[in-house]
Amino acid sequence: MNQLTRRSATAAAAALMLGTGLLAAGTAQAQAAWPAKTITLVVAYPAGGDTDAMARTYAEKLGQRLGQAVVVDNRPGATGTLGAGYVAKAPADGYTLLFAPSTFAIAPLVLKGGVPMDVNKDFTPITQVGASPLLLLASTQSGLKDVKSLVAQVKGGKDIAYGSSGSGSPMHIVGEMFNKAAGIKMTHVPYKGIAPGLADLLGGHLPTVYATPGAAAGYLADKKVVPLAVTGQGRSPILPEVPSLVELGYKDVDVTAWWGLFGPKGVPAEVVKKIEATMQEVIKMPDVVAKLNTMAVTPEIADGAALGRTVANDHARFGKVIKEFGIQAD
Repeated sequence: MNQLTRRSATAAAAALMLGTGLLAAGTAQAQAAWPAKTITLVVAYPAGGDTDAMARTYAEKLGQRLGQAVVVDNRPGATGTLGAGYVAKAPADGYTLLFAPSTFAIAPLVLKGGVPMDVNKDFTPITQVGASPLLLLASTQSGLKDVKSLVAQVKGGKDIAYGSSGSGSPMHIVGEMFNKAAGIKMTHVPYKGIAPGLADLLGGHLPTVYATPGAAAGYLADKKVVPLAVTGQGRSPILPEVPSLVELGYKDVDVTAWWGLFGPKGVPAEVVKKIEATMQEVIKMPDVVAKLNTMAVTPEIADGAALGRTVANDHARFGKVIKEFGIQAD
């Protein structure tokens, strides 16, 4: 190699190194500058529900702390999979996020024909932001006071129905899990949302229903419904006087609803870390805690790795129940 060739090669190598360094620096600077524009928080359900209310509470506080607007975009349909699918296909830059309830992990399993997304592979779990048990409620007209009397009446031949927010919903799945654990068969009555189910419960047209504490909070406070049990591992701090089904001996009916933040697959680790750290601040704010309490949600934070494990566990565990009972969404 002559001197001129060696000089050219050296210059080319130096230019390549400089270019690579500038590219890396530019990428790092872009990530460090996040957020530089409005962030969209997708809610895959209609406005007005618990998930939407929580998302809007968090969006406001996140925006204040991040210095950029965080707007909620409602994209309902197909049991939440339309909005989730939209986020899965969005750029993985941290500007399009999904605020999802635990239905996220099971919705693809109950839809006929499935959906073109994988909850375990197509998303970046960022952080869990709340948890709540489900409630087994009875109407005051039913005469039911506890789970023991409910099981005894069904085993004695009485046809007692339970309502849910729809076929394939978490309430439907829990209802079938309890049927199996108790060795009984209560008739499932699906509704389009939990509000009409609660209305029939109040009117005495439905003896029992599974519902979220937030949806039933006002009726519980006014003693218009009878809480028979919660579905978590132990008693809820929000309803400490109500026993859990696990406590009552139905150990397989350990179900907790949760909410979490997700991004498309590949969101930079620095962005994930910043969102998680900011949410840890937000979730401790007194006014946020008070708002969650009105919805009977416990502020509960977990990092992305833990949230990912929760999604995988729910997907596998409830997938078996869905297959066993042939559960499908309407």
